[in-house]
Amino acid sequence: MIGSDFTLRNERRDFVEWHRGRAPYVLWALDLDLPPVRARVAAAARHLDGLLLDGYRRQPHLTLSLRGFPAGAAPADDEHTAAGLAADLAALRAAAPAPFGCRLGGLDSFPSAPFLAVDDPDDGISALRRCLPGVDYPGFCYVPHVTVGLYAGAWPAADVRRRLAAWDGGAALACTVGAVSLLAYEPSDIGGPLRCLGRFCLASRTWTGD
Repeated sequence: MIGSDFTLRNERRDFVEWHRGRAPYVLWALDLDLPPVRARVAAAARHLDGLLLDGYRRQPHLTLSLRGFPAGAAPADDEHTAAGLAADLAALRAAAPAPFGCRLGGLDSFPSAPFLAVDDPDDGISALRRCLPGVDYPGFCYVPHVTVGLYAGAWPAADVRRRLAAWDGGAALACTVGAVSLLAYEPSDIGGPLRCLGRFCLASRTWTGD
């Protein structure tokens, strides 16, 4: 999926021109921070040793929908409101799927980051996406994935593709999804950890959180 001749170089700095002092950045996601998933992600990162930015601490997760920054007095397109989050919860109660399964597969890559591909055999991820439209960006194409890290340099894409193809991670890793999580991170810390603001249980249709 690297569409150019080189990967995109990430850098460790405060992207203040993006967040403009706003925090945290909020997203809906599947929390996949489980021992087998952590081990699979760590193995993939070791396979790509030398290509990735140091200090990536974001827990394994699958992003469903970007909610953005807390809204100011006049909400911008990349901000969320309490009313918007309430609408999300109402949509989840009305149309979210029951607990479902997904599978983590092989290594692939965006221009800026390698990832583990995720298969959605029960259509559960797609169903949740329909409930959670979130922030949209021009030209965005959604791909279910678990990020492995961020590229530290503009590496030749052909060389990176060969590294990705050479990885043997074993059989697809099955996961059961029982909840949708509202997660947040500090936008000044690239690759920094996620914290959970709340969870929506797919079986009971209940919300626990702020």
